[in-house]
Amino acid sequence: MDRNLALEFVRVTEAAAIAAAQWIGRGDKKSADQAAVDEMRERFNYIDFKGQVVIGEGEKDEAPELYVGENLGTGQGVELDIAVDPLECTDSVANGVPNAISVIATGAKSSLLHAPDMYMNKIACGPAARGAIEIQAPAADNIRRVADRLGKNVSDMVVVVLDRPRHEELIKEIRRAGARVRLISDGDVAGAIAPSLADSGIDLLLGIGASAEAVLASVAIKCLGGDLQAVFAPKNEAQKETLRQMGVADSEKILTLDDLARGDDLTFTATGVIDGPLLPGVRFVPGYCLTHSVVMRVKTGTVRFLKTMHRIK
Repeated sequence: MDRNLALEFVRVTEAAAIAAAQWIGRGDKKSADQAAVDEMRERFNYIDFKGQVVIGEGEKDEAPELYVGENLGTGQGVELDIAVDPLECTDSVANGVPNAISVIATGAKSSLLHAPDMYMNKIACGPAARGAIEIQAPAADNIRRVADRLGKNVSDMVVVVLDRPRHEELIKEIRRAGARVRLISDGDVAGAIAPSLADSGIDLLLGIGASAEAVLASVAIKCLGGDLQAVFAPKNEAQKETLRQMGVADSEKILTLDDLARGDDLTFTATGVIDGPLLPGVRFVPGYCLTHSVVMRVKTGTVRFLKTMHRIK
């Protein structure tokens, strides 16, 4: 993929993030999400590529924009799979709490997993611990293995977990192992990527979250040299049947980075909405606003952090 095209996508996430940021703390997650969706969809119209949404706002009958299967771009240029989350962490924006981003992942056609709308169990670590994690092992074992790779005491390990009732026992297990827990209300895209960032203060992600977020995070983790494993967690027989129709005969198969995002013709672009472990959020000052974004290309291993001033009326 042309590197200039990768940089074009940052304009899309910036516009979506700025639109969503105007709803911070207003208690209206639907309006925040819709503002981000509208801006993202509009900006795609001006980019020369042939994109198809493989992860988006839902099926066509559920979402009028950025639905799975929708074609994006001008129709001129390279064909790409597109995974989008115009506003990850809608609740965070509504309530004014940390960790919200606008994010896009792209790949060559048929490179991104067309993940169904269901949960996955996930574990993610940074480059130094690559190869040390095993999703089917107890949390305590994974924490010790990663601590050994990082040269840290278990008591200094920080594990990020979504704050959900389903993780009550997992949180107890992490604490019994002697590690620290950082709970996040939403946003396990940034949570999964954080262990691959040296200054994030997070060493490991554990727990169950949405499958779409696993695909989005996998592209960034692949670029940064970290590691991620995931296993589908269907809630009922209907979801198991969905997997079978996708060709997933074994719902307990461990999925690796290459299963989620194949090859290296991949890009990841995100802009912060509210401060989080990945990016600072949007700042509004008289006359302009300030955004913080990241653009990653797996093929070259490039990671660009952009700080951009936008003039506003």
